[in-house]
Amino acid sequence: MKRYLKINEADDVAIALDDLSAGEVIEVDGKQVTLAEDVAKGHKVALHAIAEGENVIKYGYPIGHAICPIAEGEWIHSHNIKTNLHDNLEYTYTPKIAPKHYPADQRKVMGYERKNGDMGIRNELWIIPTVGCVNGQAEAIAKRVKAEMDCSHLDDVRVYTHPYGCSQLGEDHRNTRKALADMVHHPNAGAVLVLGLGCENNQVSEFQKEIGSWDEERVRFIVAQEVEDEIEEGVKVCGELVEITRHDKRTPQPLSKLKIGLKCGGSDGFSGITANPLVGLFSDWLIAQGGTTILTEVPEMFGAETILMDRSENKAIFDQTVSLINDFKDYFKRYDQPIYENPSPGNKKGGITTLEEKSLGCVQKGGAATVVDVLDYTDRVKRRGLNLLQAPGNDLVASSALALSGCQMVLFTTGRGTPFGSFVPTMKISTNSRLYEFKQCWIDFNAGTMVEDEDANDVLNRFIDKVLATANGEWLKHEQTGFKEVAIFKTGVTL
Repeated sequence: MKRYLKINEADDVAIALDDLSAGEVIEVDGKQVTLAEDVAKGHKVALHAIAEGENVIKYGYPIGHAICPIAEGEWIHSHNIKTNLHDNLEYTYTPKIAPKHYPADQRKVMGYERKNGDMGIRNELWIIPTVGCVNGQAEAIAKRVKAEMDCSHLDDVRVYTHPYGCSQLGEDHRNTRKALADMVHHPNAGAVLVLGLGCENNQVSEFQKEIGSWDEERVRFIVAQEVEDEIEEGVKVCGELVEITRHDKRTPQPLSKLKIGLKCGGSDGFSGITANPLVGLFSDWLIAQGGTTILTEVPEMFGAETILMDRSENKAIFDQTVSLINDFKDYFKRYDQPIYENPSPGNKKGGITTLEEKSLGCVQKGGAATVVDVLDYTDRVKRRGLNLLQAPGNDLVASSALALSGCQMVLFTTGRGTPFGSFVPTMKISTNSRLYEFKQCWIDFNAGTMVEDEDANDVLNRFIDKVLATANGEWLKHEQTGFKEVAIFKTGVTL
């Protein structure tokens, strides 16, 4: 196994793939470098002297500048480099579109075809409260349905509780209403019961306008204040929905119907050299089959945004991407918050120093494909190919946002690990083998072998098999534990 790696020929640093000790000699590009101090796994070592104020290069791009002279062989981290990032920038469209090409794959997805032609990869009964006031009643309905009925044909009977739907204003109220409407439309739900209270801001009658059209056989509504016993009524309606879904079957569907969300969390120094590039290869492969991927976490594009901008399909998409970036910076400034308060303590412990470094690893999940569309929060995807989505870096909110946009599954890369799951299958992909071996109860796939001498194409083929097995019904770890939830983006005042 390799013990260190230089990623790009232009880089000033090598990455420790194992704990390296002071005095140890590494050889990079034919040059021997003696380590001046210990360098932990995932962290950076200087391959030559770097002057104060000089940029430090990793991935072939600056990740910050030296705040003091750095000697050859020294550990590089937050004590000696700092971000170059600042407020809104002026950008120029300089197209650099060079998508990778993959041969057509004749495999099918065994999915559930919905009446509107969409494909679900799960067949679940969801109870969606319009307002947090009826969360308890919704939970009581679901508990009785699972206890009193044969739901063995369903993948889950699930309530997606939230604290919103009332006492919200403006954009927050619209976000809640649109997010819940997206859930009603989601193809992983074979049937939906919407449970309202009756006096909330998010009135069922108004919410139905947001939904637009729906399958009246499979989407039902109850207003608690308008029935004598909302739990009894809910159990009765769910019983009808259980029977309606009983004969649903998986059928062969084209790969082009897959919509996959791309997310990272708890990143470390391996994220940009294993799991994120692997997901990027998968994204390119799926897009070559006519499928769709969506990349989000806008604050974690800062510092690497020009890579995405230069891959915009045209000037209009470029302009939308510029707005995506600058509008999110303006959001931080509206609340007098620092734009670049990132990376997290866990990121830094894992070897990531600056936001540029984190972002340059993060955007690799988008592969090399052309950016075909830019989506606002809660927008449902319209175009096949690589899409960018407005959402924050927060793991639960961003993963939920990907699902709200229509993704049937989220690919979640992590160097630290996390047990959560969104309301669609959320595959945890470890950046390193230690995490995979230590947290078997959390992690679904190990990308750490990419720096352990396994060929990248072999890892990609195994990963494609894992994604398709999941789409065909194989449960992920968070589905086995039942850890699933929705988190809605909130920005403003609560009354």
